[in-house]
Amino acid sequence: MPRPADEPVGGEEVHARLLVSVGRAGSVRIVTVGGELDHDTASELRAALALPVDDGIARILVDFGDLQFCDSTGLNLLLRARLDAEAAGLSLEVADLQPAVARLFEITGVDTVMRIHPDRGAALKAPGSGTGSGDDDRPPPATAGEA
Repeated sequence: MPRPADEPVGGEEVHARLLVSVGRAGSVRIVTVGGELDHDTASELRAALALPVDDGIARILVDFGDLQFCDSTGLNLLLRARLDAEAAGLSLEVADLQPAVARLFEITGVDTVMRIHPDRGAALKAPGSGTGSGDDDRPPPATAGEA
């Protein structure tokens, strides 16, 4: 379910068993997913991940805090989206995996190819987050001509 901190960018898509909302925090697009992600509901997440990227977006964070179930269709969708994001110069990361979904990531090896954060707050504070709190948000060091 959408969290109060979400600022709707692309609106919400509601399916009987899946809720997807899109928001933004600094240079991070946040896609919040709740419910059950499977063959019958994957189109909602696919559409959210395929939205054009606004200027200044460097990362896409998929928050699975309210996702209770994910099957191979959802997993493959996420892996394809990660490749598409990388081809566009972005990173796609996930946060707040529930135990059943975390287990799926572990037994399929997805946890070795995708950056996973314990929760949304940790993801937004991580280096490279572009939200003002990570190491990569520091300005570059001055060169000899600028000092």
